[in-house]
Amino acid sequence: MIVPIHLENSTAVKYDVLIDSLPELTFNRKVAIVTNTTVSALHLETLKSKINADELFVVTVKDGEEFKNLKTVESILNELFEHKLDRKSLLIALGGGVIGDMTGFTASLYQRGIGFVQVPTTLLSQVDASVGGKTGVNNAYGKNLIGAFYQPEAVYIDTEFLKTLPAREFAAGIAEIVKMAVMFDKEYFDFLMEADFREKAILEKVIHRSVELKAEVVNLDEKESGIRAVLNYGHTFAHVVENETNYKTYLHGEAVAIGMMMVNALSVELGMLSQEEMDSVETFLKKHALPTTYEIKDVDAFYDKFFLDKKAANNKLKFILAQSIGGHKIRDDISEAVLKKVLKAF
Repeated sequence: MIVPIHLENSTAVKYDVLIDSLPELTFNRKVAIVTNTTVSALHLETLKSKINADELFVVTVKDGEEFKNLKTVESILNELFEHKLDRKSLLIALGGGVIGDMTGFTASLYQRGIGFVQVPTTLLSQVDASVGGKTGVNNAYGKNLIGAFYQPEAVYIDTEFLKTLPAREFAAGIAEIVKMAVMFDKEYFDFLMEADFREKAILEKVIHRSVELKAEVVNLDEKESGIRAVLNYGHTFAHVVENETNYKTYLHGEAVAIGMMMVNALSVELGMLSQEEMDSVETFLKKHALPTTYEIKDVDAFYDKFFLDKKAANNKLKFILAQSIGGHKIRDDISEAVLKKVLKAF
């Protein structure tokens, strides 16, 4: 299965997302695989066996969201310089969303930009992070606040990589899948409610539909000036949860699950989502062992962190709200009182 990416406002940018067995890959240039210690032990030799290149190098970094920072990017850059990569060289991201984001960001920086390819190995990165060209790192102020929109040359999604994925990591990817359904496709949401993700054919269908939905949005709005912001459903709250817990308590998808519950509570408060619909999303998340609660210790501090969100502008907070299942609305007119009322419930 192939999902094409063709950015409407940048006709020079076209690439394919291939959902199939990893093919033989031939590159007439220097190639560096960027991966982490965990993925390297599991999948590096598989990828290397598929690559024919003029020269092939491997850059391995530490595993974990806490290492998604400028210090790690600098260490990757240093290795690329030591291997004498040039402007025609290529990076391959082998790993989950953290590796994909950092590799893409590094590619955008090295000698003002070289090519990169995504080979995502987690469900979350296969359905979301590897597609669309968002790259970046975290800092003390928040998540992905330093980065660039920088598109890959190709994305290769092979579900065989998911066989070694821990159950908790797999569930984190499911959170990003249901996000797409709640925002854009009620029929897809109903399908997910009954889907058995253990069946290969079902899993590939789910990945294909999720990538297809994301591609439709990215093709229209590469740099998040409009509809692409909808893909951040649940993320404004999730990023604060991650920041408060130093990126160590929750996987990104787990934080998104919590964030979806928080923003759904806001949607219910505003009369945009029924309690029954909110309950159905919660039922789905719990079915897949995803967290749905979080203890906010300081409502004022939590609220203040919203202003570090990339969607905040002119001192206004922008929220992506569910307008029934399958619909969405972007609002920037929600009062502090209403927001804090919802936060106090947590």
